[in-house]
Amino acid sequence: MPVVAVFEQHASEYDAWFDAHAFVYQAEVAALRKLTPGGGLSLEVGIGTGRFAVPLGILCGIDPSRRMLAIARQRSLRVCQAVGEQLPFREGLFDVVLLVTVICFVDDVPILLRELRRVLKSGGHLIIGFINRNSELGRLYESRKETGSFYRDARFYSVEEVAGPVQEAGLRSLRFCETLLGDPEKLGPRGLEVRDGYANGAFVVLRAQKT
Repeated sequence: MPVVAVFEQHASEYDAWFDAHAFVYQAEVAALRKLTPGGGLSLEVGIGTGRFAVPLGILCGIDPSRRMLAIARQRSLRVCQAVGEQLPFREGLFDVVLLVTVICFVDDVPILLRELRRVLKSGGHLIIGFINRNSELGRLYESRKETGSFYRDARFYSVEEVAGPVQEAGLRSLRFCETLLGDPEKLGPRGLEVRDGYANGAFVVLRAQKT
C-alpha cells in the first residue's frame, strides 16, 4: 500500500504541518465541529496522529500506519491498526464516525462507506471532511500531485462525487458546511470563515445519518 508507506516515512513531518499551518488547521476543526454531534461513542477512521480527534473529543480511532498511531497514543487516544474497509468492531456500535481527508486515499469508496454505515447505530452520524476538487486549492493540489509527498497518490472528488456514494450506501439527511474560501495563497480572515452549504470552499464537511 504505497499511501501507507508515505505516511510511515513522514509521520513526524505530517504532524508538524498542523503547527506550521495553524490558521488553516483551526478553520478545518471549526468546520468539523459545526456538524459533529457531541456525546455518545465516536470513532475516527484514519485517525493519523490524532490532530482532529483531540479537539473534537473523539477518544478512539483506527489507522493503517503504525508510526502515525504511535504519535496518536502520545495524545492519550485509544487506537488500533486497521483499515476502514474492514473495521474490527461489531455492527451498530458508534454514534459518530469521522473521516477527515481520508476518502481521497481509498481504493474502493463504496465498500468503505458500507462498512462505516455498518458500525453506526441507527440514527448515528457519519462526518466526512474532504478537499473539494472544484475549489482553487483542490485544483492546486491536482496540479502539484507529482511533486507532493502526501497527495501524490490521492484522488480528489467534487462534493457531488462524495454525496452520491454516501446516499447509495444508505445514509440520508445530508448537511454541508465549508471553509478555506478563495485563493489558497492569500487566505485572509474571511477565507477562514465557516459557512453553511458548499460552493467553492476548499475544505467541505458532509454530515449524513443512518436511518
